[in-house]
Amino acid sequence: MKTITLGDVEAPNVVLGLMRIGDLTDDEVRTLIGAARDAGIDFFDHAAVYGAELHGCERRFAEAMQLTPSERAAITLQTKAGIVPDGPYFDFSYEHLLASAERSLRALRTDYLDVFLLHRPDALVEPDEVARAFDELESAGKVRAFGVSNHTPRQIDLLRTAVRQPLVANQLQLSITHSPIVAQGVASNMAGSDQSVTLDGGGVLDYCRINRITVQAWSPFQAGFFTGVFLGSPDYPELNAVIDRLAAAYDVPPIAIATAWITRHPANMQVVLGTTNAERVAGAALGSDLPLTRPEWYELFRAAGYQVP
Repeated sequence: MKTITLGDVEAPNVVLGLMRIGDLTDDEVRTLIGAARDAGIDFFDHAAVYGAELHGCERRFAEAMQLTPSERAAITLQTKAGIVPDGPYFDFSYEHLLASAERSLRALRTDYLDVFLLHRPDALVEPDEVARAFDELESAGKVRAFGVSNHTPRQIDLLRTAVRQPLVANQLQLSITHSPIVAQGVASNMAGSDQSVTLDGGGVLDYCRINRITVQAWSPFQAGFFTGVFLGSPDYPELNAVIDRLAAAYDVPPIAIATAWITRHPANMQVVLGTTNAERVAGAALGSDLPLTRPEWYELFRAAGYQVP
């Protein structure tokens, strides 16, 4: 398993997201986590809103795993706060961030969070309030590192006017077929091409690389915004033909090729898996350090429907 540097922490470049474990039994959760650990994945992603009720998946994880202090110290736990399902709306107020972090700590049965992310942007964000919450959580030893999700460069810059901690991660949707953060740069200055239109505030991927912010790619196998997976889909025959050919050549399952398309990028991104299938976790992990060549990477990119000028 290839590792990357997330702030001061060495972390695997494939991590397991646990948004779908709410209805799993203890044995099913332990089997899933065991498969991840066997594959070299010791980084687990949560959020307050994952589950049928707030902190539901965090609670399910802790109840099933019953981690000892040494077992807890051997893994990295990340969670997110800021989404209020009632409404819905977003809340990055000092009070909400602090309360959400405390509830996550209780649900996860841990004294500290390794990484704490702001979950999507809050249009009413007041950076001073975020900074106050981060300072208090850090000084109390309750959070070790901070980051964001789905934020544009300018939104991050706004936070950094007050927040003194490094923002170590930005969780963004990315897959071969849903890769505007990559494709826009490739098609820069191409008149009349939708691919060249920058909608995120200007080069978020390059911005994150410049500022040493790790991009965490969520929905790495989704065709679009929760529109179904592209792997094996009849809607993507050309792409799947390329994936299958490369999978055979590298002697790995197709899911490993889809993972490798992201991990091959020099930005050293993390792939956030969302599956509860232990076999898929193991298969995806094989793409952690798969050495796709430049021609292979661009062939996948073109087969997904993107233009290379």
